[in-house]
Amino acid sequence: MASLTTLSKEDLEDLHSSLWNTYKQEQTKDLHLNMSRGKPSSEQLDLSMELLQFPKSYTLADGTDARNYGVLQGIGECRRLFGDLLDIPAGQIIMGGNASLNLMFDTLAFLLLFGTEGKKPWADERAQGRPVKFLCPVPGYDRHFTICEELGVEMIPVPLLSDGPDMDLVTRLVKEDEQIKGIWCVPLHSNPQGVCYSDKTVDTLASMTTAADDFRIFWDNAYGVHHIYEEVPLKNILKACEKAGYPNRCYYFFSTSKITFPGAGVSLIASSPDNVKELLGHMSAQTISHDKLNQLRHVQFFGTSENIHNHMTKLAALLKPKFDIVLQKLQDGLGASPPVASWSHPKGGYFVSLNVFPGCAKRTVALAKEAGVTLTGAGASYPYGKDPKDSNIRIAPSYPSVGELSQAMDILILCVKLAYIENKLGNPAEIERSRKKEKHYESERTILMTTYSR
Repeated sequence: MASLTTLSKEDLEDLHSSLWNTYKQEQTKDLHLNMSRGKPSSEQLDLSMELLQFPKSYTLADGTDARNYGVLQGIGECRRLFGDLLDIPAGQIIMGGNASLNLMFDTLAFLLLFGTEGKKPWADERAQGRPVKFLCPVPGYDRHFTICEELGVEMIPVPLLSDGPDMDLVTRLVKEDEQIKGIWCVPLHSNPQGVCYSDKTVDTLASMTTAADDFRIFWDNAYGVHHIYEEVPLKNILKACEKAGYPNRCYYFFSTSKITFPGAGVSLIASSPDNVKELLGHMSAQTISHDKLNQLRHVQFFGTSENIHNHMTKLAALLKPKFDIVLQKLQDGLGASPPVASWSHPKGGYFVSLNVFPGCAKRTVALAKEAGVTLTGAGASYPYGKDPKDSNIRIAPSYPSVGELSQAMDILILCVKLAYIENKLGNPAEIERSRKKEKHYESERTILMTTYSR
């Protein structure tokens, strides 16, 4: 089929009529297909079922009974396991519960309530009319933005480029504005674009001059071992910050949410020794310890970081066919019609980022919903849910079956085309009125021609 962008108004109207008939047929199927969140499939979860057979014993290497109170920082065996995986000293790691999101929320809340390094709490500045601001690379992770909204932190979007945030803009902003206190980063296979930060980006983040001397990087390495097509190295941000003379600049987050069980995984925060001491002081008022039995369960299940990598290879084998389907469907359905749509080609992670023609994302998502395909809300990848171009749509291929995913992608592509045509011609009601009017004129022409031919 010819590119949509080369079609005449009449051809677009005819195509819309044909596509709309197909769309109405899809609506009759009462489908319930979901690509809204990056949830592991049942097949992925099945790979970790043996985890539930552990722990086989409850006594730690130092003689501590893991069933009892204590060990706020997390059991040494677990900190060493993930320290080896991530190249972080075990002493700089605090193990958390099943979600790193909890640790992100708590850490930002601690900074607002108590400040850091003996400086005034961030909330004090806000109370004096000076807003606390965070830089947010976009498109980005909606739950980061939710944390900021919930805690009253002003968000400043910065473009996410092929090698990380636009560092020319980032370095200028943080140097000029002391109220910019931090930046969110998903440095490997980012959500949703699949961007991997370059060494240069990591070094610049670690060493850049900031007006706020308590500036913090929230390093959410959620997909640090989630390679699918290619294993991508990531420079160690904690070492880079230490080398640059800012050892306390970064909080590093990680979890097994998409490695074992999202509902029963383990998470961690890592930082400098000073930051770890400070965090533990705040946490001690909140809890006596996190789930040590679950930490021990993961240690006994995996044993070594090499076994975690082997486990991830099995997960990648389940995910790759789904990403293949998404990318092939997009190419086959939309590849001939730039700039109607463009999309990311991630090397790993959990998402494909689809950019439809400006002004069409909300309509595309709404059409898909009405046809039985649920997507993440349009605009969710931007602070306050406001995509300035109304263009970005996040595709989450992991949860549906291969068959469901194929069906959902066909409907999504159909909706992308309908939304584009409507954008070019007007709203659906106007298109339908135009089509009926043309049919009326055509009917009259036929009658006249028949009459005169007699």
